[in-house]
Amino acid sequence: MRVEKETEESLMIKLEGKIFKANIVVASATVVELDDTGSYVKDLQRAFLRLCKDLDIEIPMWMKKNTNEFARFRQTVFYEEQFMRKYSFDRFQIKELKE
Repeated sequence: MRVEKETEESLMIKLEGKIFKANIVVASATVVELDDTGSYVKDLQRAFLRLCKDLDIEIPMWMKKNTNEFARFRQTVFYEEQFMRKYSFDRFQIKELKE
């Protein structure tokens, strides 16, 4: 039974997004993307796009530092300069949840 649960969890990506202003969370959302492509990167991209849509923000520029942070820590932060539009928040953080 435990093996089934681990298998189910490995077939999905759970991504949490938080928007901060002055170190206070002003919005957050969580999305779950089931692995139907067989590609972690494609599933992560779909989850990321859904997260941005759910939080009603544009998709920020994903830079090399974001790739490095996400690969090492399973989380990364996007700052004001990574968005084309001006927003009233300081940063947008995404984190992969493993539960």
